[in-house]
Amino acid sequence: MQNQYENAKKQVLSVYELLKKENVPYKFIEEFLYHDRSIKVNIPVQMDNWELKIFTWYRIQHKNIKWPYKGWIRFHQNVSEEEVKALSIRMSIKTSVVKLPLWWSKWWIIVNPKELSSRELEKLSRWYVKQLYRYLWPDFDIPAPDVNTNPQIMAWMVDEYSKLVGKFTPWTFTWKPLELWGSEWRSIATAMGWLYVLEKYCEMKWINIEWKKIVIQWAWNAWLNFAKLIEEKWWKVISISDSKWAIYNEDGINITKVEKIKNDKKSVSDMEWVDIITNKQLLELDCDILVLAALENQITSENVDNIKASVILELANGPITPDVDDTLYNKNITVIPDILANAGWVTVSYFEQVQWNINFYWTEQEVFEKLQRIMNKSTQEVVELWDRNWVNYRKSAYVLSLLRQYNAWKYLN
Repeated sequence: MQNQYENAKKQVLSVYELLKKENVPYKFIEEFLYHDRSIKVNIPVQMDNWELKIFTWYRIQHKNIKWPYKGWIRFHQNVSEEEVKALSIRMSIKTSVVKLPLWWSKWWIIVNPKELSSRELEKLSRWYVKQLYRYLWPDFDIPAPDVNTNPQIMAWMVDEYSKLVGKFTPWTFTWKPLELWGSEWRSIATAMGWLYVLEKYCEMKWINIEWKKIVIQWAWNAWLNFAKLIEEKWWKVISISDSKWAIYNEDGINITKVEKIKNDKKSVSDMEWVDIITNKQLLELDCDILVLAALENQITSENVDNIKASVILELANGPITPDVDDTLYNKNITVIPDILANAGWVTVSYFEQVQWNINFYWTEQEVFEKLQRIMNKSTQEVVELWDRNWVNYRKSAYVLSLLRQYNAWKYLN
Protein backbone atom coordinates (compact mmCIF):
# COMPACT_ATOMS: atom_id res chain seq x y z
CA MET A 1 0.00 0.00 0.00
CA GLN A 2 1.46 3.32 -1.04
CA ASN A 3 1.89 6.09 1.54
CA GLN A 4 -0.91 8.56 0.86
CA TYR A 5 0.92 11.51 2.41
CA GLU A 6 3.99 10.93 0.25
CA ASN A 7 1.71 10.65 -2.78
CA ALA A 8 0.03 13.96 -1.94
CA LYS A 9 3.39 15.70 -1.56
CA LYS A 10 4.60 14.27 -4.87
CA GLN A 11 1.54 15.62 -6.65
CA VAL A 12 2.20 19.12 -5.29
CA LEU A 13 5.92 18.99 -6.08
CA SER A 14 5.25 17.66 -9.59
CA VAL A 15 3.87 21.04 -10.67
CA TYR A 16 6.59 23.24 -9.19
CA GLU A 17 8.37 23.71 -12.52
CA LEU A 18 5.13 25.14 -13.91
CA LEU A 19 4.67 27.34 -10.85
CA LYS A 20 8.21 28.70 -11.20
CA LYS A 21 7.18 30.18 -14.54
CA GLU A 22 4.63 32.23 -12.55
CA ASN A 23 7.38 33.37 -10.11
CA VAL A 24 6.09 31.24 -7.23
CA PRO A 25 8.95 30.80 -4.70
CA TYR A 26 9.79 27.37 -3.31
CA LYS A 27 9.30 28.78 0.19
CA PHE A 28 5.55 28.85 -0.47
CA ILE A 29 5.54 25.17 -1.48
CA GLU A 30 7.52 24.23 1.62
CA GLU A 31 5.03 26.02 3.86
CA PHE A 32 2.07 24.55 2.01
CA LEU A 33 3.27 21.00 2.67
CA TYR A 34 3.63 21.73 6.38
CA HIS A 35 0.43 21.38 8.42
CA ASP A 36 -0.67 23.93 10.99
CA ARG A 37 -1.74 21.39 13.61
CA SER A 38 -1.74 17.65 14.18
CA ILE A 39 -3.59 16.40 17.26
CA LYS A 40 -4.19 12.90 18.56
CA VAL A 41 -6.76 12.32 21.32
CA ASN A 42 -8.07 9.21 23.09
CA ILE A 43 -11.83 9.14 23.70
CA PRO A 44 -13.22 6.89 26.49
CA VAL A 45 -16.67 5.42 25.90
CA GLN A 46 -18.61 3.09 28.19
CA MET A 47 -20.10 0.37 26.00
CA ASP A 48 -23.51 -1.25 26.46
CA ASN A 49 -21.87 -4.17 28.27
CA TRP A 50 -20.28 -1.67 30.75
CA GLU A 51 -16.83 -2.23 29.29
CA LEU A 52 -14.75 0.95 28.90
CA LYS A 53 -13.32 1.22 25.42
CA ILE A 54 -10.81 3.79 24.20
CA PHE A 55 -11.14 5.19 20.69
CA THR A 56 -8.34 7.16 19.02
CA TRP A 57 -9.13 10.37 17.20
CA TYR A 58 -6.87 12.29 14.79
CA ARG A 59 -7.29 15.90 13.85
CA ILE A 60 -5.26 17.63 11.17
CA GLN A 61 -5.62 21.31 10.29
CA HIS A 62 -3.76 21.98 7.09
CA LYS A 63 -3.60 25.70 6.32
CA ASN A 64 -5.55 28.83 7.17
CA ILE A 65 -4.18 31.34 4.67
CA LYS A 66 -7.82 32.39 4.45
CA TRP A 67 -10.24 31.30 7.18
CA PRO A 68 -12.07 29.15 8.15
CA TYR A 69 -10.99 25.52 8.08
CA LYS A 70 -13.44 23.00 6.70
CA GLY A 71 -13.07 19.46 8.04
CA TRP A 72 -14.83 16.22 7.15
CA ILE A 73 -15.36 13.76 10.02
CA ARG A 74 -14.70 10.11 9.15
CA PHE A 75 -15.42 7.06 11.33
CA HIS A 76 -13.34 4.14 10.05
CA GLN A 77 -11.35 1.28 11.51
CA ASN A 78 -8.38 1.70 9.18
CA VAL A 79 -6.57 5.00 9.54
CA SER A 80 -3.14 6.53 9.95
CA GLU A 81 -1.97 10.05 10.61
CA GLU A 82 -0.18 10.02 7.27
CA GLU A 83 -3.43 9.33 5.42
CA VAL A 84 -5.25 12.11 7.27
CA LYS A 85 -2.46 14.54 6.34
CA ALA A 86 -2.75 13.53 2.70
CA LEU A 87 -6.50 14.05 2.63
CA SER A 88 -6.21 17.49 4.23
CA ILE A 89 -3.69 18.61 1.58
CA ARG A 90 -5.91 17.38 -1.24
CA MET A 91 -8.94 19.04 0.28
CA SER A 92 -7.13 22.38 0.51
CA ILE A 93 -6.31 22.05 -3.17
CA LYS A 94 -9.92 21.14 -3.93
CA THR A 95 -11.53 24.15 -2.23
CA SER A 96 -9.19 26.50 -4.04
CA VAL A 97 -9.88 24.93 -7.44
CA VAL A 98 -13.51 26.01 -7.08
CA LYS A 99 -12.47 29.26 -5.40
CA LEU A 100 -14.21 28.77 -2.04
CA PRO A 101 -13.09 30.82 1.00
CA LEU A 102 -12.26 27.67 2.98
CA TRP A 103 -9.11 25.87 4.09
CA TRP A 104 -8.91 22.31 5.11
CA SER A 105 -8.78 20.12 8.17
CA LYS A 106 -9.54 16.44 8.52
CA TRP A 107 -11.08 14.52 11.43
CA TRP A 108 -10.92 10.78 11.86
CA ILE A 109 -11.87 8.32 14.62
CA ILE A 110 -10.55 4.77 14.51
CA VAL A 111 -13.80 2.83 14.83
CA ASN A 112 -15.99 0.49 12.86
CA PRO A 113 -19.41 2.07 13.49
CA LYS A 114 -21.16 -1.09 12.29
CA GLU A 115 -19.94 -2.78 15.47
CA LEU A 116 -21.53 -0.13 17.72
CA SER A 117 -25.12 0.16 18.86
CA SER A 118 -26.97 3.43 18.22
CA ARG A 119 -26.49 4.35 21.88
CA GLU A 120 -22.74 3.65 21.74
CA LEU A 121 -22.41 5.64 18.52
CA GLU A 122 -24.20 8.58 20.13
CA LYS A 123 -21.90 8.43 23.16
CA LEU A 124 -18.84 8.38 20.92
CA SER A 125 -20.15 11.34 18.88
CA ARG A 126 -20.90 13.41 21.97
CA TRP A 127 -17.59 12.59 23.65
CA TYR A 128 -15.87 13.54 20.44
CA VAL A 129 -17.34 17.04 20.67
CA LYS A 130 -16.51 17.34 24.38
CA GLN A 131 -12.87 16.66 23.58
CA LEU A 132 -12.57 19.20 20.77
CA TYR A 133 -15.27 21.85 21.11
CA ARG A 134 -12.73 24.49 22.14
CA TYR A 135 -11.26 24.20 18.65
CA LEU A 136 -14.62 24.59 16.92
CA TRP A 137 -16.56 27.70 16.08
CA PRO A 138 -18.14 28.97 12.87
CA ASP A 139 -15.34 31.37 12.00
CA PHE A 140 -12.59 28.83 12.66
CA ASP A 141 -13.37 25.18 11.80
CA ILE A 142 -16.67 23.77 10.51
CA PRO A 143 -16.93 19.96 10.30
CA ALA A 144 -19.18 17.91 8.02
CA PRO A 145 -19.81 14.17 7.60
CA ASP A 146 -17.63 11.83 5.58
CA VAL A 147 -17.33 8.04 5.40
CA ASN A 148 -19.60 6.33 7.98
CA THR A 149 -20.90 9.62 9.38
CA ASN A 150 -24.28 11.11 8.53
CA PRO A 151 -26.83 13.83 9.41
CA GLN A 152 -27.87 11.96 12.59
CA ILE A 153 -24.29 12.05 13.88
CA MET A 154 -24.09 15.73 12.96
CA ALA A 155 -27.30 16.30 14.96
CA TRP A 156 -25.81 14.70 18.08
CA MET A 157 -22.69 16.81 17.65
CA VAL A 158 -24.64 20.04 17.14
CA ASP A 159 -26.67 19.30 20.26
CA GLU A 160 -23.58 18.56 22.38
CA TYR A 161 -21.72 21.62 21.11
CA SER A 162 -24.73 23.84 21.78
CA LYS A 163 -24.94 22.56 25.37
CA LEU A 164 -21.26 23.23 25.95
CA VAL A 165 -21.33 26.81 24.62
CA GLY A 166 -24.72 27.65 26.13
CA LYS A 167 -26.67 28.44 22.95
CA PHE A 168 -28.08 26.65 19.93
CA THR A 169 -25.27 26.75 17.36
CA PRO A 170 -26.26 24.75 14.27
CA TRP A 171 -23.89 26.62 11.97
CA THR A 172 -20.86 24.88 13.56
CA PHE A 173 -21.59 21.70 11.54
CA THR A 174 -22.91 21.22 8.01
CA TRP A 175 -24.91 18.43 6.33
CA LYS A 176 -27.25 18.34 9.29
CA PRO A 177 -30.86 17.04 9.18
CA LEU A 178 -33.19 19.44 7.39
CA GLU A 179 -35.08 20.06 10.63
CA LEU A 180 -31.86 21.39 12.22
CA TRP A 181 -31.17 23.88 9.44
CA GLY A 182 -29.48 21.47 7.11
CA SER A 183 -29.47 22.20 3.39
CA GLU A 184 -32.12 20.73 1.13
CA TRP A 185 -31.23 18.81 -2.03
CA ARG A 186 -27.71 18.16 -0.73
CA SER A 187 -27.47 14.57 -2.00
CA ILE A 188 -28.88 15.28 -5.44
CA ALA A 189 -26.97 18.59 -5.60
CA THR A 190 -23.70 16.76 -4.97
CA ALA A 191 -24.49 14.34 -7.80
CA MET A 192 -25.43 17.30 -9.99
CA GLY A 193 -21.99 18.80 -9.29
CA TRP A 194 -20.33 15.68 -10.68
CA LEU A 195 -22.61 15.74 -13.70
CA TYR A 196 -21.91 19.42 -14.40
CA VAL A 197 -18.15 18.76 -14.48
CA LEU A 198 -18.51 15.80 -16.83
CA GLU A 199 -20.92 17.59 -19.15
CA LYS A 200 -18.77 20.72 -19.30
CA TYR A 201 -15.69 18.68 -20.15
CA CYS A 202 -17.58 16.83 -22.91
CA GLU A 203 -18.91 20.14 -24.26
CA MET A 204 -15.44 21.70 -24.41
CA LYS A 205 -13.96 18.64 -26.10
CA TRP A 206 -16.83 18.18 -28.55
CA ILE A 207 -17.72 14.75 -27.17
CA ASN A 208 -21.21 13.44 -28.01
CA ILE A 209 -22.49 12.28 -24.64
CA GLU A 210 -25.39 10.09 -25.78
CA TRP A 211 -25.21 6.29 -25.51
CA LYS A 212 -21.84 6.30 -23.80
CA LYS A 213 -20.94 3.19 -21.77
CA ILE A 214 -20.38 4.06 -18.10
CA VAL A 215 -18.79 1.98 -15.35
CA ILE A 216 -19.33 3.14 -11.74
CA GLN A 217 -17.26 1.80 -8.87
CA TRP A 218 -19.59 2.19 -5.88
CA ALA A 219 -23.37 1.98 -5.51
CA TRP A 220 -24.61 4.01 -2.58
CA ASN A 221 -26.22 7.32 -1.63
CA ALA A 222 -25.06 10.25 -3.79
CA TRP A 223 -23.31 7.89 -6.22
CA LEU A 224 -26.63 6.19 -6.98
CA ASN A 225 -28.19 9.61 -7.55
CA PHE A 226 -25.37 10.27 -10.01
CA ALA A 227 -26.03 6.94 -11.72
CA LYS A 228 -29.73 7.80 -12.10
CA LEU A 229 -28.81 11.18 -13.60
CA ILE A 230 -26.54 9.33 -16.02
CA GLU A 231 -29.45 7.13 -17.10
CA GLU A 232 -31.63 10.19 -17.74
CA LYS A 233 -28.93 11.54 -20.07
CA TRP A 234 -29.19 8.41 -22.27
CA TRP A 235 -25.88 7.04 -21.07
CA LYS A 236 -25.67 3.35 -20.25
CA VAL A 237 -24.37 2.16 -16.89
CA ILE A 238 -22.97 -1.23 -17.89
CA SER A 239 -21.32 -2.05 -14.55
CA ILE A 240 -21.64 -0.95 -10.93
CA SER A 241 -20.25 -2.31 -7.67
CA ASP A 242 -20.46 -2.32 -3.91
CA SER A 243 -17.71 -3.17 -1.43
CA LYS A 244 -17.80 -6.90 -2.26
CA TRP A 245 -18.99 -7.49 -5.82
CA ALA A 246 -19.67 -5.81 -9.13
CA ILE A 247 -22.34 -6.54 -11.73
CA TYR A 248 -22.10 -6.25 -15.49
CA ASN A 249 -24.58 -6.10 -18.37
CA GLU A 250 -23.50 -4.84 -21.78
CA ASP A 251 -27.08 -3.69 -22.50
CA GLY A 252 -27.24 -1.53 -19.36
CA ILE A 253 -28.22 -1.95 -15.71
CA ASN A 254 -31.47 -0.70 -14.16
CA ILE A 255 -30.24 1.69 -11.46
CA THR A 256 -33.64 1.95 -9.78
CA LYS A 257 -33.48 -1.79 -9.08
CA VAL A 258 -29.92 -1.44 -7.77
CA GLU A 259 -31.08 1.32 -5.44
CA LYS A 260 -33.89 -0.87 -4.08
CA ILE A 261 -31.49 -3.73 -3.43
CA LYS A 262 -29.03 -1.48 -1.59
CA ASN A 263 -31.84 0.12 0.46
CA ASP A 264 -32.80 -3.42 1.49
CA LYS A 265 -29.19 -3.87 2.69
CA LYS A 266 -28.44 -6.50 0.08
CA SER A 267 -25.52 -6.88 -2.30
CA VAL A 268 -25.55 -5.90 -5.95
CA SER A 269 -24.85 -9.57 -6.58
CA ASP A 270 -28.53 -10.21 -5.77
CA MET A 271 -29.54 -8.53 -9.04
CA GLU A 272 -31.06 -10.71 -11.75
CA TRP A 273 -30.04 -10.87 -15.41
CA VAL A 274 -26.49 -9.60 -14.81
CA ASP A 275 -23.03 -11.13 -14.70
CA ILE A 276 -21.29 -11.11 -11.31
CA ILE A 277 -17.69 -9.89 -11.53
CA THR A 278 -15.03 -8.65 -9.12
CA ASN A 279 -14.14 -5.03 -8.45
CA LYS A 280 -10.79 -5.71 -10.10
CA GLN A 281 -12.55 -6.85 -13.27
CA LEU A 282 -14.83 -3.81 -13.17
CA LEU A 283 -11.84 -1.46 -13.35
CA GLU A 284 -10.54 -3.18 -16.47
CA LEU A 285 -13.79 -3.20 -18.49
CA ASP A 286 -13.86 -1.67 -21.97
CA CYS A 287 -15.95 1.49 -21.49
CA ASP A 288 -16.21 5.16 -22.41
CA ILE A 289 -16.19 6.56 -18.86
CA LEU A 290 -14.90 4.90 -15.69
CA VAL A 291 -16.17 6.52 -12.48
CA LEU A 292 -13.91 5.87 -9.47
CA ALA A 293 -16.01 6.56 -6.38
CA ALA A 294 -14.78 4.06 -3.78
CA LEU A 295 -11.36 4.19 -2.12
CA GLU A 296 -7.83 5.42 -2.78
CA ASN A 297 -5.18 3.50 -4.76
CA GLN A 298 -7.54 1.73 -7.18
CA ILE A 299 -5.42 2.23 -10.31
CA THR A 300 -1.75 1.53 -9.69
CA SER A 301 1.30 0.30 -11.59
CA GLU A 302 -0.08 -3.23 -11.19
CA ASN A 303 -3.22 -2.70 -13.27
CA VAL A 304 -2.71 0.52 -15.25
CA ASP A 305 -1.81 -1.35 -18.44
CA ASN A 306 -5.20 -3.10 -18.32
CA ILE A 307 -7.29 0.08 -18.07
CA LYS A 308 -9.40 0.54 -21.22
CA ALA A 309 -11.63 3.51 -20.38
CA SER A 310 -11.43 6.64 -22.53
CA VAL A 311 -12.21 8.99 -19.64
CA ILE A 312 -11.79 8.46 -15.89
CA LEU A 313 -13.87 10.56 -13.51
CA GLU A 314 -12.43 10.57 -9.97
CA LEU A 315 -15.11 10.92 -7.31
CA ALA A 316 -13.07 9.26 -4.57
CA ASN A 317 -10.01 10.83 -2.95
CA GLY A 318 -6.75 9.70 -4.54
CA PRO A 319 -8.05 6.64 -6.46
CA ILE A 320 -5.09 6.81 -8.88
CA THR A 321 -1.52 6.68 -7.61
CA PRO A 322 0.74 9.52 -8.82
CA ASP A 323 3.23 7.18 -10.50
CA VAL A 324 0.70 6.15 -13.16
CA ASP A 325 -0.77 9.55 -14.07
CA ASP A 326 1.69 9.99 -16.93
CA THR A 327 1.10 6.41 -18.09
CA LEU A 328 -2.63 7.06 -18.42
CA TYR A 329 -1.93 10.39 -20.16
CA ASN A 330 0.38 8.67 -22.66
CA LYS A 331 -2.35 6.09 -23.32
CA ASN A 332 -4.67 9.00 -24.25
CA ILE A 333 -6.86 8.27 -21.23
CA THR A 334 -8.24 11.51 -19.84
CA VAL A 335 -8.39 11.74 -16.04
CA ILE A 336 -10.77 14.35 -14.60
CA PRO A 337 -9.13 14.60 -11.17
CA ASP A 338 -10.81 14.29 -7.78
CA ILE A 339 -9.85 17.82 -6.76
CA LEU A 340 -12.09 19.13 -9.54
CA ALA A 341 -14.68 16.39 -10.11
CA ASN A 342 -15.50 15.92 -6.42
CA ALA A 343 -15.49 19.58 -5.43
CA GLY A 344 -19.28 19.84 -5.74
CA TRP A 345 -19.56 18.07 -2.37
CA VAL A 346 -17.76 20.81 -0.44
CA THR A 347 -19.45 23.50 -2.55
CA VAL A 348 -22.89 22.32 -1.46
CA SER A 349 -21.67 22.16 2.14
CA TYR A 350 -20.43 25.73 1.77
CA PHE A 351 -23.89 26.73 0.53
CA GLU A 352 -25.33 25.43 3.80
CA GLN A 353 -22.97 27.68 5.76
CA VAL A 354 -23.83 30.70 3.65
CA GLN A 355 -27.59 30.16 3.88
CA TRP A 356 -27.46 29.91 7.67
CA ASN A 357 -25.29 33.02 7.93
CA ILE A 358 -27.82 35.07 5.97
CA ASN A 359 -30.80 33.31 7.61
CA PHE A 360 -32.34 32.58 4.22
CA TYR A 361 -32.83 29.46 2.11
CA TRP A 362 -32.45 29.25 -1.65
CA THR A 363 -34.85 27.30 -3.84
CA GLU A 364 -33.81 24.07 -5.47
CA GLN A 365 -33.35 25.86 -8.79
CA GLU A 366 -31.19 28.54 -7.16
CA VAL A 367 -28.95 25.92 -5.55
CA PHE A 368 -28.50 24.09 -8.85
CA GLU A 369 -27.81 27.31 -10.77
CA LYS A 370 -25.18 28.49 -8.27
CA LEU A 371 -23.55 25.07 -8.23
CA GLN A 372 -23.53 24.82 -12.02
CA ARG A 373 -21.89 28.24 -12.40
CA ILE A 374 -19.10 27.29 -10.01
CA MET A 375 -18.46 23.81 -11.45
CA ASN A 376 -18.67 24.95 -15.08
CA LYS A 377 -16.31 27.87 -14.51
CA SER A 378 -13.79 25.74 -12.60
CA THR A 379 -13.87 23.00 -15.27
CA GLN A 380 -13.37 25.57 -18.02
CA GLU A 381 -10.41 27.13 -16.18
CA VAL A 382 -8.72 23.76 -15.67
CA VAL A 383 -9.22 22.72 -19.31
CA GLU A 384 -8.00 26.08 -20.63
CA LEU A 385 -4.91 25.93 -18.41
CA TRP A 386 -4.25 22.43 -19.77
CA ASP A 387 -4.52 23.79 -23.32
CA ARG A 388 -1.74 26.27 -22.51
CA ASN A 389 0.61 23.86 -20.72
CA TRP A 390 -0.07 20.45 -22.29
CA VAL A 391 0.05 18.54 -19.04
CA ASN A 392 -2.53 16.19 -17.57
CA TYR A 393 -5.63 17.70 -15.99
CA ARG A 394 -4.50 16.91 -12.46
CA LYS A 395 -1.41 19.05 -12.88
CA SER A 396 -3.50 21.75 -14.51
CA ALA A 397 -5.89 21.77 -11.53
CA TYR A 398 -3.02 21.80 -9.04
CA VAL A 399 -1.39 24.76 -10.78
CA LEU A 400 -4.67 26.69 -10.82
CA SER A 401 -5.29 25.99 -7.13
CA LEU A 402 -1.77 26.68 -5.89
CA LEU A 403 -1.53 29.92 -7.86
CA ARG A 404 -4.69 31.15 -6.15
CA GLN A 405 -3.31 30.22 -2.77
CA TYR A 406 0.04 31.82 -3.49
CA ASN A 407 -1.62 35.08 -4.57
CA ALA A 408 -3.20 35.29 -1.11
CA TRP A 409 -0.11 34.06 0.75
CA LYS A 410 2.26 36.62 -0.79
CA TYR A 411 0.38 39.51 0.80
CA LEU A 412 0.82 37.98 4.25
CA ASN A 413 4.51 36.98 4.03
